[in-house]
Amino acid sequence: MASHSDTLVVFFGATAGANGGKLGSDEREIILLVWQIVDLHEKKVGKLQRRIVKPDTLELTEQCKEETGISLEELCEAEPLDRALQQFQQYVSSELKAQGRSSYTLCVIGPLIIRQALHPESSKKNLVLPDCFYSFVDLRSEFNKCCPNAGPVKDLTLDSMLQYLGSPSLAEQTVGVCEVKKMVVIILHLLSDPYNRKFTSFETVNYKFESGACSKTEAVDNETVIRARGLPWQSSDQDIARFFKGLNIAKGGVALCLNAQGRRNGEALVRFVSPEHRDLALERHKHHMGSRYIEVYKATGEEFLKIAGGTSNEVAQFLSKENQVIIRMRGLPFTATPEDVLGFLGSDSPVTDGDEGLLFVRYPDGRPTGDAFVLFACEEYAQNALKKHKHILGKRYIELFRSTAAEVQQVLNRYVSAPLISTLPPPPMVPVPVLATPPFLPASSTRDCVRLRGLPYSATIEDILEFMAEHTVDIKPHGVHMVLNQQGRPSGDAFIQMKAADRAFMVAQKCHKKMMKDRYVEVFQCSAEEMSFVLMGGTLNRSGLSPPPCKLPCLSPPTYAAFPATAAALLPATEAALYQPPLLATPRATQPPTPANAPALAYYSPQHHAQLYMNMNMNYTAYYPSPPVSPSTVGYFAAPPGALAAAVATQAPAPVLPQPGGALVRMQGLPYNTGVKEILSFFQGYQAEPAVDGMISNMLSGMREVDCDWLEGLRVAMWCRISVASFYLELLSGFRQLFCC
Repeated sequence: MASHSDTLVVFFGATAGANGGKLGSDEREIILLVWQIVDLHEKKVGKLQRRIVKPDTLELTEQCKEETGISLEELCEAEPLDRALQQFQQYVSSELKAQGRSSYTLCVIGPLIIRQALHPESSKKNLVLPDCFYSFVDLRSEFNKCCPNAGPVKDLTLDSMLQYLGSPSLAEQTVGVCEVKKMVVIILHLLSDPYNRKFTSFETVNYKFESGACSKTEAVDNETVIRARGLPWQSSDQDIARFFKGLNIAKGGVALCLNAQGRRNGEALVRFVSPEHRDLALERHKHHMGSRYIEVYKATGEEFLKIAGGTSNEVAQFLSKENQVIIRMRGLPFTATPEDVLGFLGSDSPVTDGDEGLLFVRYPDGRPTGDAFVLFACEEYAQNALKKHKHILGKRYIELFRSTAAEVQQVLNRYVSAPLISTLPPPPMVPVPVLATPPFLPASSTRDCVRLRGLPYSATIEDILEFMAEHTVDIKPHGVHMVLNQQGRPSGDAFIQMKAADRAFMVAQKCHKKMMKDRYVEVFQCSAEEMSFVLMGGTLNRSGLSPPPCKLPCLSPPTYAAFPATAAALLPATEAALYQPPLLATPRATQPPTPANAPALAYYSPQHHAQLYMNMNMNYTAYYPSPPVSPSTVGYFAAPPGALAAAVATQAPAPVLPQPGGALVRMQGLPYNTGVKEILSFFQGYQAEPAVDGMISNMLSGMREVDCDWLEGLRVAMWCRISVASFYLELLSGFRQLFCC
């Protein structure tokens, strides 16, 4: 309303539940409206009007019955809220016309009847309130400005104000009538000498919520933010603003929270224009949005900025167009262009400013994520676009949702700040007790590796070499590493170690999205450290790197042993290259060439011996990555020496000696009736040590005789062609658990 209003309409209401300072806190409906007109120029008052309102639920609390004196019979005969508001507007308009006045403003004792009762109920019932209910005068605030010594605003009551003015208290009358008459008396006092108050300071209620961008550098008062929990996942910022109807939310002050997968988690942070509005919002704790109750708690400005704040100029420019409806598109083909999206939306839902109204979400390296945000000028265009939910674009169905400016910031912040391959911060590391403890040699952080993603599951090493074409010559010897999933099947990923970082960069540029069979393969440059995390059992997804879950609690954690530092380890060259520990991804330097008549050996000097560490926070019992693999040009492997087999046969702890030819293989999920012959035939074509043969036989027979349940828990986690000492330690650990039980 205009600030030069010449008439006040004193307004009072009561609900079917709590009234007074708790009015509107219990979601009860309005059952009583009382009003009276006051002419500010003539200082005259009109006729007092009282209307009982029929609620949808004919139920009154005992406190309400006692305070208002209204019975259920009176409610049944009353008009509903929409009719009562029409009568109010018609009566006031006719009275003003008779008095020659043109404008009026509501005057209330506290904002609760307007902000906490009338607007929320009208919003739930889809009622359109007249403009007069979006502006009002709070009599307590006006009185405090005239009489600051009377006390703080929140402590003022009608009786205390009358007492301060020296006016006699009114006789007890019907609830509503008494309050309105007291307010009229106070207003007339403020209009007279010595106050001569001009009622020009009005409080307003926002007509609608305004979206907008928020900067991370913006200062946000901690006393203006709340967290709403339990929201329907499909709710938008406008739905949340409607839930808080009557309270003024700051521009762009609704931030929907997303989970690790980028989907809404049912929570939102809401920023209000003042602490007073925030306090009123907290009174709506467990009020309902549809059939769901919403929890409302205090939050901080830092939490709000973490979700809604952004620094991207691209996002700021995209959101600079005000009063736009934002729609999020998910599941777009990675090859989709702006023209494809505009054609998909069609002419009945034109995008604001064409291509400029589209914002594609990309990873830091420029790859598309399949998400995009679209701006529409009006609600009608947005509704037409939402009708295309799950329609097909190319070979994919596209999901469309309402979105918010804060969600745009949040999604862009998440993808832009995400590394190419997410890694966890270094957790506490403790050394595994083995014989030698040389310094730990970390994996190289040089980006001299490439990651292949989206490989056909049938792809072989030869297919990858053919895919690399002329870049094959830049691959390190035996530098192709296939990644298997927890079931031991190809995951569609592979890592390749290149001879230099510039070669890896060239491969990523030339081979990215090149076709292999009927699929295109994505190629990204990465570091050996990132590769090693994956090869040690971590999994990659949009939420980052995570360790594998432990599904076999009966097994002791695997022991990772290293070559001792006291003696050099001699390995056949083919095995040395093939079975380098995955964690030490960078190749070790070799000694100068040996004479021509000497056997081909790779010499590992003491300075390159490394103590492998195991993260005690990550149990890799349930999952082992694929070992480093290469083209199938390696012949038979050397068998482990018989000295260690004899040591195991005695079943007594023996010193672990340097062991050449120790290749680690785990067999998981063997049938319970598996015998030695079946295992050896599985490895036909590879040499096997007789001592290992006997050890396998003894283990199988012993476990079957002792406890078949423990056999199932162990799932016959066998290590064939392994360092015999590692096998022995694992076996002893298992039997200790068995006999202790």
